[in-house]
Parts: sequence; C-alpha cells; structure tokens
Amino acid sequence: MAGKVYLVGAGPGDPDLITVKGLRCLQEADVILYDRLVNPELLKHAKKEAQLIYCGKLPHYHTMKQETINAFLIKYAKKGSIVVRLKGGDPFVFGRGGEEAEECRNHDVEFEIVPGITAGIAAPAYAGIPVTHRTLSKSFAFVTGHQAGDEEAEHQWAHLAHAVDTICVYMGVSHLPNIIKHLLQNGKSPQTPIALVHWGTLGGQHTVAGTLETIETKVKEAGIANPSMMVIGEVVRLHHKLHWFDEEIAPHLPVIHG
Repeated sequence: MAGKVYLVGAGPGDPDLITVKGLRCLQEADVILYDRLVNPELLKHAKKEAQLIYCGKLPHYHTMKQETINAFLIKYAKKGSIVVRLKGGDPFVFGRGGEEAEECRNHDVEFEIVPGITAGIAAPAYAGIPVTHRTLSKSFAFVTGHQAGDEEAEHQWAHLAHAVDTICVYMGVSHLPNIIKHLLQNGKSPQTPIALVHWGTLGGQHTVAGTLETIETKVKEAGIANPSMMVIGEVVRLHHKLHWFDEEIAPHLPVIHG
C-alpha cells in the first residue's frame, strides 16, 4: 500500500496559528519529521504510536543533513506510511519544501503541500506592523539574511533598496551591519524605519524599533539574536500605534529542542 508525504507548514510559533488541514495531517500521520522552530505543543496532536523524528538545524550545525531528511521521507512513504514533514512557517518560504517535493517526485512518491503562515507576515503582525498599507506600502519582499554576505547576491540589495516599499528579512541579525551598509550605499535614507521582532508570536517576543542609523545600537543593548524577523520600511512607524500583543505578560511557549 502506497504511502504519502505531506509537507506541512506549522506556522510562525504560536501553536494556534497552524491551519485546520495541517492539524488534521498531524493527527493522521504515522511518521512526523519536525524542525527546531516547530512548537512542541503541536506534537501533542500526534497519534500515540506515531514515530517522531527531530530534524532541527542550528546555524553552522545541522542535526540532520538535508539529504538524510529526503531519504527518510522516501523510505517511510515507500513502506506505506503517512509521513508529515512539519516545518516552521510555510514549507515553500525558505523552508526547502521545494527540494523535498522534488525528491518525492523523483522517486514517484505521492505528496501534498499544506501551506502555513510564514513569519515574514505573522511576526510583524504580532508587533503591530502591517507589511502592506494603502498609503505606506504597496509592495513587499521576503529576503533571506543568509545571503547578506554573499558577494554574488550583493547586487540584489541595489534593486531591493528601491524596488519595494517593505523588506522582510529572515534570520538576518548576524548580517545586520552588512544589510544596513548595502541599503545606505544604494540610496536608502539613514532615517528609514526598521524593526526586529525576536521570537515573533510567542511569549518571548520582543520588538526593537529604530532607524537604519540607530538600530545596531538598539539591537546590541536589547540582546536581540535569531530567530528574529527584520522589517524595513515606513510601515514600521505603525508599531507603536498598532501593537496589540502584550509581550510582557504573554505566556512563554518554548520552541527550542535538543
């Protein structure tokens, strides 16, 4: 009997933000391969007999290589299991979901994509920052911070500086000085608003807002590290007016495994 792989987006951290379909997949799965930023509360919905496999990755340290993850997906599906690859955010937004779907197709394994809410939208929203706004932002871009030090990708910042109104950068804290340098070199004003949302949608959420000129100092003073979502653009000015998620009293929901 043929198995099937579901590439499921777990959402940005708050367990209540998983989709109804994603939750149903978890409840029916025989095998669940889950990432570091998946909230452990979600795993409580798995069947008692379900096999849970941790695939978490840390910067510069991979608990399980992507090739091994791919092999496991194929192995268990070929055995007839319902396999859920549970990924933080959305599988197709910097989640390597495309690579895993390709692997399934290459081995004639049936698969399905279950989209999730990506942190690029959710973290700013929980900080009161809309990525689009009728008068402030008519376009936005998702960028991975890991490319900030890549010489081949530096030219992209020249386009990003003027092509979109709002830039959302994933995992960019360690590259913050480079990001600021390239934006300023390509014509962004030093007064451009920028915010970093640490542990967005969770009880440990902490938001630091400033400008390209001041944000490095503020980030150092606040001790902000990854995982954090960076938002650059005029919409950041709405943070102090629209913030609604009480970062001080929200219950802490752990997301780090291992």
